[in-house]
Amino acid sequence: MQTIDLAIIILFLIGNTLFGLWHGKSNTNSRDYFHGGHNLPWIVSMLSIVASETSVLTFVSVPGLAYRGDWTFLQLAMGYIVGRILVSFVLLPMYFKHGVSSIYEVIGIRFGTGMQKLAAIVFLVTRTLGDAIRFLAAGVVVQVVTGWSLPLSIMIIGIVTLVYTLSGGIKAVIWLESFQFALYLLGGILSIVFLLHIMDKSLPDIYSSLVRTGKMKIINTDTHILTNPLSFFSAFIGGTLLSLSSHGVDYMMVQRVLGCRDLRSARKAMIGSGFFVFFQFSVFLLAGSLISVFMHGASLEKDREFAFFIVHYLPAGLKGLLIAGVLSAAMSTHSSAINALASSTVNDIMGGKASLGFSRVISFCWAILLILIALMFDTSNKAIVMVGLEIASFTYGGLLGLFLLSKSKRSFHPASLGVGLVASMGIVFFLKFLGLAWTWYITISVLVNLITTTGIDMTFFKKRAQKSR
Repeated sequence: MQTIDLAIIILFLIGNTLFGLWHGKSNTNSRDYFHGGHNLPWIVSMLSIVASETSVLTFVSVPGLAYRGDWTFLQLAMGYIVGRILVSFVLLPMYFKHGVSSIYEVIGIRFGTGMQKLAAIVFLVTRTLGDAIRFLAAGVVVQVVTGWSLPLSIMIIGIVTLVYTLSGGIKAVIWLESFQFALYLLGGILSIVFLLHIMDKSLPDIYSSLVRTGKMKIINTDTHILTNPLSFFSAFIGGTLLSLSSHGVDYMMVQRVLGCRDLRSARKAMIGSGFFVFFQFSVFLLAGSLISVFMHGASLEKDREFAFFIVHYLPAGLKGLLIAGVLSAAMSTHSSAINALASSTVNDIMGGKASLGFSRVISFCWAILLILIALMFDTSNKAIVMVGLEIASFTYGGLLGLFLLSKSKRSFHPASLGVGLVASMGIVFFLKFLGLAWTWYITISVLVNLITTTGIDMTFFKKRAQKSR
């Protein structure tokens, strides 16, 4: 890297740190630290959602999908939009009606604190594993760009993010995520502009070449919908249920809209994020496709294609901006995870009884745990983005089923709810053994939860009624 690249990166890191320290002065209690006074603009919350969910995986893995294949990944994003509309009209009204600090309080109100804690524990485990994968993806990019070892890259990102997250709380996290999202999206767009400028082909010729080789295909008409996760019905339905779960029952995502002023603002932030994700995926898929044309389809290490291009072909200045974008993407996810995990721990496990100082201690502990787990993972023969989504699919169905049951007027015994939740997660391991596409995991696990809970509960009450006679 040239001096200007290093200057951009250093300025970016210092700016993030100072912004977090400045925002830290406005936090007077744990409610400010975790919810930002419920006064966040919906546009900022929307951009924060997009930054949190896609993070460095977009930088790392999505261009690689287009480089090695086509645009069928967009089918998932189509489902994301539908899923967020469902969240906005099915689940968000319930959260704002009860005025909860954590969405799992709804489960506590409906089914008791035991089920609230169980749901929170499921979230904590899922979010920890899922964000460890995203953390790994960030380390992969930094490793390629700097030449550092993967463990060192992971530790540096974690330490830098820790400073502003512990000080500033959710307000600093969300405002910085909005800026970070704009920065790495700008980086993707500038990469496209640069590629079009340096290639000796006209845009129509490039497009014709991509179409001719099948690299612009969006709809996958493969009829093996149960085994191919990117066949259209599998991807669209899976994307819908994944988005309904991740943005409806995953506290890290819902936390962003709970900070909005009212339900109307929260809905705009939630639905708008779906369209922004679709646009963002399109930008980075296009970058991957153009790089494949520029590189003549040369064989590159999986999930390193875009990082390789940044390091070896971008000019000074633009390279620094792109690397700052990569760091933005990495830190946005890590900071979101730290704050959400700590918030759920305080509100759901500890009953909301924690001082501002102790809340920061809990945040620190979660940050260290994320770093340690990320160090244990290693890249496999799958795209990292797919691994991250697959992990989420193991538990989201059970949580979604639990929230759907909470909207029922029927009373359920806690034992029935617990068995249904465990069964919905257990069935996923069996489905994976059968070779079913991961995009169906949530759909089936939701149904298993609903059927198991209802069936056991009806049997339980039936036996109890017979004994009472």
